[in-house]
Amino acid sequence: MAQLPTAFPDSPVLTAQGGESPAGAELSDAVRKGLDVTLRGCEELLPQADWIRKLQRSEASGQPLRIKLGLDPTAPDIHLGHTVVLNKLRQLQDLGHTVIFLIGDFTSMIGDPSGRNSTRPPLTAEQIKANAETYYRQASLVLDPARTEIRYNSEWSDPLGARGMIQLASRYTVARMMERNDFHDRFKAGTPIAVHEFLYPLMQGYDSVALKSDLELGGTDQKFNLLMGRHLQQEYGQEPQCILTMPLLVGLDGIEKMSKSKNNYIGISEPANDMFAKILSVSDELMWTYYTLLSFRSQAQIDVLRAEVAAGRNPKDAKVALAKEITTRFHSAAAADAAEQDFANRSKGGIPDDIPEVSLTGAPLGIGALLKAAGLAPSSSEANRLIDGGGVRIDAAVVSDKGLKVAAGSFVVQVGKRRFARVTLT
Repeated sequence: MAQLPTAFPDSPVLTAQGGESPAGAELSDAVRKGLDVTLRGCEELLPQADWIRKLQRSEASGQPLRIKLGLDPTAPDIHLGHTVVLNKLRQLQDLGHTVIFLIGDFTSMIGDPSGRNSTRPPLTAEQIKANAETYYRQASLVLDPARTEIRYNSEWSDPLGARGMIQLASRYTVARMMERNDFHDRFKAGTPIAVHEFLYPLMQGYDSVALKSDLELGGTDQKFNLLMGRHLQQEYGQEPQCILTMPLLVGLDGIEKMSKSKNNYIGISEPANDMFAKILSVSDELMWTYYTLLSFRSQAQIDVLRAEVAAGRNPKDAKVALAKEITTRFHSAAAADAAEQDFANRSKGGIPDDIPEVSLTGAPLGIGALLKAAGLAPSSSEANRLIDGGGVRIDAAVVSDKGLKVAAGSFVVQVGKRRFARVTLT
């Protein structure tokens, strides 16, 4: 069985930890730009002085820095919240640094306890493989695939074996592990913590050792794991990585973080028309956060646009521009143009061209049953609620009678502003 080496080959010599940037040091234009790009929209950069030194060394040597993002493929689809760190990777990639997209196929089998109040069930190897393929295909819409290093942490985690895992575990204490908020809270509440959950941050930190990472990105909920990487790199004689945490993107409700479970998300694989309309639905204030975290426009361009809105320009202009940029990224410019036109048609009460065709039998059919059968309402009770709210139309006429029996024929049914179906009832 493989054992952990005392230090990985060709490890850099340890340098100063933290503190301010070197006294009196003048930053070159390239280093200043690298720092500005790094800091845009970030929550924390730790330690900033170390990152400046790394940028200076990279400029002097011509050697790109190694920047790592690890993602566990726990679900098959990515939403815009996941792309916040991917966007930052792309910005750093465009500066010429090496981006490592690390797929946590090994750590997925443990389950990330971050933010959990219960043990996360591990995934099967089949689930992980399928999700990983989908993850990378979607991430490639943000990253430049030709300049992205794809790695799987099973490459170095599987060969460790029991002996290597025990040696790795000796590098960290239980007391330090219990400082982690979720572990501390669960222990205090008497909620079970499985021993294997302690292995997750250790294995994620070991990834940084194996990859000789200079900078690791993650959400604010990953800070403990990212700091573990710094600690283990020092344990193995490497220069410790800096860590960059990005804020969690607020969802469409303007309150909670973007999440599928809260149904406040924008999936990057959902239809262009839906993506465009959802982006336009965010508040005027939240729009600027989306610009900072999701747009590829420079911060200077965003500042100009924001100043124009403050001076009286319609904020919808800025929102449309953002919606078109993001929809183009994940679909195409033509799809974004079509989505803009589709939204305009709907706003004017028009009917989109690409609505689904539905054939139903059983005429005459109650309106609630018809909406449910056509996939426009999840239940008859929800259909009744929509009717009460004036949100249901048949051929543009508002339906106000929940007891309506719809006769045979062909007609367009509309629910709300965005859901349509061309129904043929026999």
